[in-house]
Amino acid sequence: MTEAFNANCRDCPRLAVFLDAVKKENPDYHCKPVAPFGDGSARFLIVGLAPGMHGANRTGRPFTGDHAGLLLYETLHAFGFANQAQATAVDDGLELIDCRITNAVKCLPPDNKPVGAEINTCNAFLANELRLLPKNSVMLALGGIAHRATIRALSLRQADYPFGHAAEHEITSGLMLLDSYHCSRYNTNTRRLTDEMFRAVFARAKELLAQASR
Repeated sequence: MTEAFNANCRDCPRLAVFLDAVKKENPDYHCKPVAPFGDGSARFLIVGLAPGMHGANRTGRPFTGDHAGLLLYETLHAFGFANQAQATAVDDGLELIDCRITNAVKCLPPDNKPVGAEINTCNAFLANELRLLPKNSVMLALGGIAHRATIRALSLRQADYPFGHAAEHEITSGLMLLDSYHCSRYNTNTRRLTDEMFRAVFARAKELLAQASR
């Protein structure tokens, strides 16, 4: 069964309790499931892991207001997928172009680590988003958890689609999945993911979208 996004979902007890505690300490934070952001008919879907404590969980928009969003939105702007390179708040004027961003888990998990049951519970929402993708679309999974959640949402075998940075997977003739290391502070600070590596994945996504439009 697929389900549309539910801003009031509390199906994961651990996450619901954690969000209540964070909200008590930070009354002005969003502290609810974070909705997908961007063009509803986009052919380029980016799948992240989960909202960050002081980013999406604070602002209510994916990758907005924290370190992980710096490289992501700079790169989206550089490749014509965003009208500006910064994301600071939901009212900052940012718009995405033929692009949409979502997360495998819609709620902030403790220590940024959702457990398997939470990923599986939230997978119905991701499955619905993938089902609504237009033909000739490209998905980009940021990190292994997002990759595996995407494969699960597509009802495919994990063993047939291994995760790897810059890996490409043809799901159907009109649907491609690309992989990248997550643009987290840890990955960028340790140089596991460089700006050049990240840009190369987006260049490939742009190329695939252009090929599909011919």
